[in-house]
Amino acid sequence: MVTEDLLIAYGAKKVCFSKGEIIFNQGDSSRYFYQIINGGVKMNNFNDDGKEFVQGIFSDGDSFGEPPMLIKECYPANAVAIAASEIYLLRKERFVELLMANPEILFKLTTALAKRLYFKSIMASEISSQEPEHRVLKLIDYFKTKISKIPEDKPYRVEITRQQIADLTGLRVETVIRSIKSLEKKGELNISSRKVYR
Repeated sequence: MVTEDLLIAYGAKKVCFSKGEIIFNQGDSSRYFYQIINGGVKMNNFNDDGKEFVQGIFSDGDSFGEPPMLIKECYPANAVAIAASEIYLLRKERFVELLMANPEILFKLTTALAKRLYFKSIMASEISSQEPEHRVLKLIDYFKTKISKIPEDKPYRVEITRQQIADLTGLRVETVIRSIKSLEKKGELNISSRKVYR
């Protein structure tokens, strides 16, 4: 989202996180803008029964955790590295200065946040009312057309794991596996060498 040169010019520092390492916890004060150089991060919550709910998954070039930082609130979820990750951290005061001096970056950020809200709106509806197969297919189609920008009539290799599909749809991974197999039988998906194609 923000170029490396610009981040460095405003004082960003590069920090390495190991797989499974917590970047921030739910309830922590928001102090930084985070942008992934390489690796992966998930934001999650746990209910009273200990069931995990994944709020989002982020990868190379993505930023995360901006809304609470911009409105001076604490984080509503945890951020955890799902792979060894290098991440730029920029203090929020300096990030605000960067935004004010670079309106094109502000527009990019606004667009990215709007896309996340759109995704959450779609998935909230799916999780509350739809059958597992429908949820899985809707999520895959979202990643195909909205994230990877693949036309509907072109083949797409599903890059998120079955566990990530489960986390993002509120399903058990076993249910996701059964749904994918059923969708293959119905001709909605193809499976080749354990890879799923839409």
